[in-house]
Amino acid sequence: MPQMMPLNWLFLFFMFILFFILFMIMNYYIYSPNLSTSKINIQSNKNYWKW
Repeated sequence: MPQMMPLNWLFLFFMFILFFILFMIMNYYIYSPNLSTSKINIQSNKNYWKW
């Protein structure tokens, strides 16, 4: 006869995973960065490493 599966632990584990995923999704969609309308000119300095 097989051993009983720990359903309570599995249930708690899946609930934790579900809440964690929902929390991350909420943070992803709630966060709205302030996007500036002006163009940002990125100037690259061409300082190459001399090894």
